[in-house]
Amino acid sequence: MAGERKQQILETLAKMLETPKREKITTASLAARLNVSEAALYRHFAGKAQMFGGLIEFIEQTLFGLINKITSEETEGMKQAQRIVTILLLFAEKNPGMTRVLIGDALVNEDDALQTRINQLFDRIESTLKQSLRIAETQTGRELQPEAKANLMLCFVVGRWQQFAKSGFKRKPMEFVQQQLGLLIN
Repeated sequence: MAGERKQQILETLAKMLETPKREKITTASLAARLNVSEAALYRHFAGKAQMFGGLIEFIEQTLFGLINKITSEETEGMKQAQRIVTILLLFAEKNPGMTRVLIGDALVNEDDALQTRINQLFDRIESTLKQSLRIAETQTGRELQPEAKANLMLCFVVGRWQQFAKSGFKRKPMEFVQQQLGLLIN
């Protein structure tokens, strides 16, 4: 039961982050949305930072679960990189509230450790892309500059996430992605 309530709190927080008007989410507004007291929230979480930490944990588990699946199933390095970029954009499109967490928008005025954790997530993604590009370099015999290209790909993804969130979720991350990936990869 406690696990279900905790999940409900996180889902409600994520839903509240999906509103295009970036209003500050307080524990009071979250409690009101759930029809519970603020004290009830604190029975499950020590504070708002821990709630955001729960959202980041969900993001990490989901993204790296998908990325690990891609890297284990796809042997072609270039296709791995393309699929990873695509899955990152699809995740954002399906989870607008989580996109605000990923770009740090929802973390403003929260514990700095949360942004550090997002930065570490970005580093892990970039390392995975770099590894895929190294595989592609070996497979194709072409000089691909894996470090530079992995960073460019990550910047592309973060830029698309930013555009999505800042447009009030109107500019979809997957818009033009097939054409742009062709330009980005080659």
